[in-house]
Amino acid sequence: MKLLWGLGRLLTLLFVCVVLANQLVPFVRPLHLLVNLAGGLWLLIHVLEALLCNRSLKGRPHPWRDRGRILLFGVFHLQTIPAPAAPEASHA
Repeated sequence: MKLLWGLGRLLTLLFVCVVLANQLVPFVRPLHLLVNLAGGLWLLIHVLEALLCNRSLKGRPHPWRDRGRILLFGVFHLQTIPAPAAPEASHA
C-alpha cells in the first residue's frame, strides 16, 4: 500500500510540473485550456482539503509543513497522518 501512495505522490508531482510548464510555454490551442482547467480544479480541491483538515493538524509538530504537503499532494499526504485518538467513554 505504501508503494501505491508513493506512486500517487509521484504522479501528482508530475501533474504539477505539467501545469507549471503549461504556464511558462503554453501547449497547443485546445490542450492548454484543458490543462489550465484541470490545474485550477486540482488547486481548488486541495485548498478545500487543507481547510477541512485544519483542525486535525493543530497538535502536529509542524502543522504548516503538513498544510503545504496537503496543498501539493492532497489525499496522498492525508493518508500518512495518523488519526487522532478517540476520547475515552466514561462508564457509570
